[in-house]
Amino acid sequence: MDLRTGVKSHLEATLPRAFYFSDEIYAREKEHIFFSEWFCAGREEQIPKPGDYLVLDVAGERIVVVRTKDGELRAHFNTCRHRGCQLVLHERAEPNAGSTAGPLGTFPGAIRCPYHAWTYTLEGDLRTAPYLNEDESFHKEEFSLHAAGIQTWGGFFFLNLTPGKALTRGYDLAAQLGPIPERVKRYPLANLRTAQRMVYEVQANWKVILENYNECYHCAGVHPELCDIVPSFKKQGGGELDWDRGIPHKDGAFTFTFSGTTTRAPFPGLNDDEKIRHKGELIYPNFMLSLAAEHAAAFTLWPRTPTHTTIACDFLFHPSEMAKADFDPSDAIDFWDLVNRQDWRICEGVQRGMQSKVFEFGYYAPMESMSLDIRNYIREHLGSS
Repeated sequence: MDLRTGVKSHLEATLPRAFYFSDEIYAREKEHIFFSEWFCAGREEQIPKPGDYLVLDVAGERIVVVRTKDGELRAHFNTCRHRGCQLVLHERAEPNAGSTAGPLGTFPGAIRCPYHAWTYTLEGDLRTAPYLNEDESFHKEEFSLHAAGIQTWGGFFFLNLTPGKALTRGYDLAAQLGPIPERVKRYPLANLRTAQRMVYEVQANWKVILENYNECYHCAGVHPELCDIVPSFKKQGGGELDWDRGIPHKDGAFTFTFSGTTTRAPFPGLNDDEKIRHKGELIYPNFMLSLAAEHAAAFTLWPRTPTHTTIACDFLFHPSEMAKADFDPSDAIDFWDLVNRQDWRICEGVQRGMQSKVFEFGYYAPMESMSLDIRNYIREHLGSS
């Protein structure tokens, strides 16, 4: 029985309307989720050389990610310890519409504040402060840049904006990933490279997008081209899909293109199922990963407001295929772009529909049971709804 309506039903109530519109709830999400969880922010390949850096906008906080001379990645808040000036004054922050998968710029061996020339090592230690270095009461070690946590998996890097709290409770990236690395261990994620990035501006709450990704009840009506390649997506409302083993394609198909085929070779090391089945993973709070036999589509969600989310989609391929003279990823990219736009359009329709004064909460049907995870996730981090 639905306790809110008294109606006997197998349907489960969604989160209340306010969780998709409220500025107050969004502020709590920023503090308890986007700033406290490990937030997928990019690919290591974006920052290939020492000094290369990105500036990333994580729910309103600007973070500088830089590769050090030792080849490590470090993350710093884009704020000088002197007067708070931005260390990088660039207006653009990743992901940006039309951006490429490369660095924003390169530091010449150090990070120099443009205001009063306080200069920091790439690791974030204060190196020089004009006219203060000889002051015996001034201790440079007390003025290192504020650090953000950064850890990597599968060629992706993840940020944590409250690293002290996370590590104190023993919550490193491995704890957040859980069993996912084991499930996809045969895919050479760390070795893949980005052939293209597409950035979408979606007028919908980030949770609407994750809920949409986490069920296929909508697939038959929203994705006819996808269901032609993967008929299982429209059977029983997508309610009996074996995601652990992977989802089979139609006979003769093995990947996400309009034909279901391609000339690209499967990733080396896949088992027989993985060569013909599709796998997908959702890593809260902002990462969606779809795996075909010879490419991957990696989605990072960047919440902007309660009703606006930027989505960056990186299309990843094996370097041996990318090195071929006839390499052309458009068969996969064009197919994904169609499917993506179908999803974003329907998510925006959900967001607009929930604006109605008659909407208090929605319902999950039994075949949408995976979507119930979002309620558990939000309750765990924000308290019960």
